[in-house]
Amino acid sequence: MTQYDVIVIGGGTSGMMAAIHAGLNGAKVLLLEKNSKLGRKLILTGGGRCNVTNRSPREILIDHIPGNGKFLYSVLDQFDSQDIVDFFQSRDIPLKEEDHGRMFPITDSARTIRDCLINEMRHYAIEVIAGEAVEEVLYNQETASVRGVRTSKATYTAKAVILASGGKAYPRTGSTGDGYKWAKDAGHSLTDFYATEVPLLSNDSFIQDKSLQGISLRDVNVKVLDDNGKTIVAHQMDMIFTHFGYSGPAILRCSGHVNLYLKESQPKVAHLTIDLVPGTSYEELKALAEEQRDKQVDNILRPWLPEKLSRLIQEQVGIQEKMAYKQVNHSIQEALWKQVKAFPLTVYGSQPIEKGFVTGGGINLKEITPQTMESKLTKGLYFCGEIIDINGYTGGYNITAAFATGAVSGQHAAWSSLSS
Repeated sequence: MTQYDVIVIGGGTSGMMAAIHAGLNGAKVLLLEKNSKLGRKLILTGGGRCNVTNRSPREILIDHIPGNGKFLYSVLDQFDSQDIVDFFQSRDIPLKEEDHGRMFPITDSARTIRDCLINEMRHYAIEVIAGEAVEEVLYNQETASVRGVRTSKATYTAKAVILASGGKAYPRTGSTGDGYKWAKDAGHSLTDFYATEVPLLSNDSFIQDKSLQGISLRDVNVKVLDDNGKTIVAHQMDMIFTHFGYSGPAILRCSGHVNLYLKESQPKVAHLTIDLVPGTSYEELKALAEEQRDKQVDNILRPWLPEKLSRLIQEQVGIQEKMAYKQVNHSIQEALWKQVKAFPLTVYGSQPIEKGFVTGGGINLKEITPQTMESKLTKGLYFCGEIIDINGYTGGYNITAAFATGAVSGQHAAWSSLSS
């Protein structure tokens, strides 16, 4: 039986950062990873380029983590996006900033980031055992504290154990929810799981007949509406019509909100609208059309809408093919621009959580001390990354939460184990 100060379970983004920060604070660290290689999900992030963080101001960063982002204030006070940038650049990994504050390695390769983390673990003499699955986290029930872990091959003891085993999204990378059982064994509760950052499913007629399949829309404003028609959330980005429903950045950002609404309100469908021309008001569109009233409606709509979508909307409101705008009666004109500014969609669900890149739900944050990431129920048990009930949008927000919670949990786990 081998004794360590800190054991980290999970060799992903948050786990490697946790191990490094435990090591640089003087702890003897063991990292256990059931996969044969570390960072399998990390090398897929950012389309394989690894969007290492987002440099937006703190408030914007929190706003882009709609799943309990405010919990991270105490974490980000200790290790924030600038600290992530400094961490890599001080280790000779130069980064570049792209749109919306997204930071990437100049190599455009996620392997650069993974290899840097692996090299840092070597630097701090962290023992890494890959290909060895943890079967149980060992607890002392009398003192409500951690004792160590038992794997398929051995037992290892430590005063601190960090659960960094990921969520349920992308199970092919090893994120199969193992850590939830170990947390429950320590008395922790789990919030409901839901898919987020996933494509949405629809039975709308134009989805079923595939008439709009493959059509992409640029920079449209997608809104999710509640029972009273009020906006739950809106995102102005690109989207695409698919054979099963809707996808693209705007839809992915709305998906978690849609699934929460369907779960909590339990309606059969969620209602969304698309503002197809968000930069131009309803009144401006009408005025522009009136200036071209001798033209066919097709020609007036051409600068704004793909041809198939334009034709569909005209059919929906009762405009005949090749009809001049001046021939369309006033009420149908009104209906046309209402459709353009709020094209309605219905959604009955999403692709499963396993198809998403981010898990909604996880270990209940009320049971975790935000300043240290330590369990409030079991001394020496720490959490970081996607296992906890935090989720954000794509664009460097989730990985920021993973790196930050990893760094803070590793640091405090080291301090706690060395002082006891």
